[in-house]
Amino acid sequence: MASSEQPIRVLIAAGGTGGHLYPGIAIAEEWVRAHPDSQVVFVGTARGPEAQAVPKAGFPIRLIAARGMPRRLGFGVVTAGFAFAQSLVQAFRLIVELKPDVVVGTGAYVSAPVVLCARLFGIPTIIQEQNSVPGSTNRWLNLVATEVHISFVESRGYFRRKNNLKVSGNPIRRALLLQDRHGAYESFGLDPEKRTLFVFGGSRGAASINRAVSGALILLKRTQGLQVIWQTGKDDFEAIRDQFRDFPFPVRVHPYLDSIEKAYAVADLAICRAGAMTIAELTACGVPAILVPYPHAVHDHQTHNAKGLVDRDAAEMITDKELDAESLARKVEGLLRDESRLRKLARNARAFARVDAAQRIARSMEHLINAEPIEDEA
Repeated sequence: MASSEQPIRVLIAAGGTGGHLYPGIAIAEEWVRAHPDSQVVFVGTARGPEAQAVPKAGFPIRLIAARGMPRRLGFGVVTAGFAFAQSLVQAFRLIVELKPDVVVGTGAYVSAPVVLCARLFGIPTIIQEQNSVPGSTNRWLNLVATEVHISFVESRGYFRRKNNLKVSGNPIRRALLLQDRHGAYESFGLDPEKRTLFVFGGSRGAASINRAVSGALILLKRTQGLQVIWQTGKDDFEAIRDQFRDFPFPVRVHPYLDSIEKAYAVADLAICRAGAMTIAELTACGVPAILVPYPHAVHDHQTHNAKGLVDRDAAEMITDKELDAESLARKVEGLLRDESRLRKLARNARAFARVDAAQRIARSMEHLINAEPIEDEA
């Protein structure tokens, strides 16, 4: 427990993918906003995006040797097992050295050794689960964590232990909600009077979405009042940039958007995957979307994520298998011509959003540090 003379110390285990990392950063930013004198340290691996993204966000990071467990038996299982044992020793040393008052894990393999060691020391721990179908790490950590914060009510059924579950939503960065729409148009060189289509497939792009959108835009090239922001990923960037360099309407092509919040601010319709953080950001910003779930996601969780919105009439969905240029062009054209449908999707998306997720988790951290548990706020 932090004394009045010593700053509160928070340890956040996050990484492996952006979907696991950025909720951790959002929690850290909210915690520091409310407790500016605190010490927040991240734990991650050298292989994940956290190694660069965490320092860029202004937080220190300590690296451990954790790695994911292969799904098939083989030498990789032995290697991963050795790495886990090594990461347990490293996590133990970090806990002894940093003496955190609370530990937060956002899933993936890096969370397991840190949360487990924290519980061995009696330190309160919070797990944050992004997806509607929880990952195996968080299902296991549910048995030992002080609290598990989930994003979808539907996730409850996947956890064996129920008395530590809280429905809080996915933490998002405050910057998403504080954008100047006019300034965002200017940053992309786009016209506020035209409809803006935002296409993205995650930080590395999505080849199937890129192919379908390329064909769809050709079919839509005579459409008046349309403009496009397209995050392609680095692999397809040059080919798509060259293909649409002199297109009849503006197509702004980027390999990656550092300020994706500006694209959300101007988007009238999005075409994208259905990762948990994408869902959280779309709904917080009230952006109507055509969701194309990644077909190889673990436990098909992206399809479950997408159905959570589709069932609430807050988005539309095309499966990756059914995705082609013709069907996509028809859907895009139909939605952009139907203002009432777009408004309804946006309204229902906002109703689904939990924009205060980071604040909810920060409040739980405060209560755990002070040994004052609170009831589920869902």
